[in-house]
Amino acid sequence: MLIDSHCHLEYKGLVEDQQGVLARARDAGVGGFLSISTRQREWDKVIGTAEREADVWASVGIHPHEADGHADMGEGALLAATDHPRVIAIGETGLDYYYDHSDRRTQQDLFRRHIAVARATGLPLIVHTRDAEADTARIMTEEMEKGTYPALIHCFTASADFAQKMLNLGVTISLSGIVTFKNAKDLQAIAAKVPEERLLVETDAPFLAPVPHRGQVCEPSFVADTARFVANLRGVDPAALAASTTANFSRLFSKAGL
Repeated sequence: MLIDSHCHLEYKGLVEDQQGVLARARDAGVGGFLSISTRQREWDKVIGTAEREADVWASVGIHPHEADGHADMGEGALLAATDHPRVIAIGETGLDYYYDHSDRRTQQDLFRRHIAVARATGLPLIVHTRDAEADTARIMTEEMEKGTYPALIHCFTASADFAQKMLNLGVTISLSGIVTFKNAKDLQAIAAKVPEERLLVETDAPFLAPVPHRGQVCEPSFVADTARFVANLRGVDPAALAASTTANFSRLFSKAGL
């Protein structure tokens, strides 16, 4: 069994045929889905799907692109949302300096608020980082010194140095379909070396369809293609990689009760 540890089931491209999307993924051996929110107005929909589907869980959080629109949101709103039994994660949150859709200081402040909630609840923090390695590492390290919290870097595309810094903090690394791209040689080298117990796979559907689906709307079923590719990189059987990444998901997202 595989787990898609990061998908957006309420996004255009998936929500129009959500039942079909889930059915195709289950047929491909995907036994669980973590449906990610990126803004507060999505929370009810994401949680609603998790209430209807026994193998879907929800996150609550604010993407860095949306930080300006949630600058005044305190920790209380996040804390209240985590009371729901289907909410098993905080995020996605983090820093994105590539697009700079939100003020960088606002992104950083909101990121720290998410970390505080992850620390308070013990729920894993799902981190998005793009062109912001130094500040992401600095903030996560500073916050870890205040008290530990579980976390993962989703859709990892950063440097080997950043990967090692995250591993040193006890953070998990999640690989998306980007690792299958021909020009992703540096990422492939990192993927081959991540410790087995610290590795997850994801789609980030409907984005970033892996080879051989490039150019298509990405579906959670495609996590099987990414997993096969990563297994080949690491010289392990795909079934073994599926088992280890599912075990890692179960351990990290313990509230899911897998």
